[in-house]
Amino acid sequence: MRTILNIIWLIFAGLWLALGYFLAGIVCCVLIITIPFGIAAFRIGAYALWPFGKTVVRRGDAGVMSAIGNVIWFFVAGLWLAIGHVVTGIALCVTIIGIPLGLANFKLIPVSLVPLGREIVSTDDPRAFA
Repeated sequence: MRTILNIIWLIFAGLWLALGYFLAGIVCCVLIITIPFGIAAFRIGAYALWPFGKTVVRRGDAGVMSAIGNVIWFFVAGLWLAIGHVVTGIALCVTIIGIPLGLANFKLIPVSLVPLGREIVSTDDPRAFA
């Protein structure tokens, strides 16, 4: 079932959302100081491309620098990526078949706003339940 949902997701939402994350990652990697943001954007872009069967967990070793980085990320790219998730989620929820995909879009909003200090793990990973 995960594979079917991921394929449908890829066609209707995943590809263009992942392209948005990859574009944000490239822009962030242009400047040396924002390379950590670019790496986070690439990581979340891969998650946005194929999200079913994965989840986001908080890293225990994330500290103050992650919080400061998340504030900067919010203004640089997070707000715009979250708006993309909201628009896509609403458009997908218009149809009955698209409702699970729309809900998955809404699930991606928190990680698009504050990606630093988060880790993407498989739903089979024990950390997914912690």
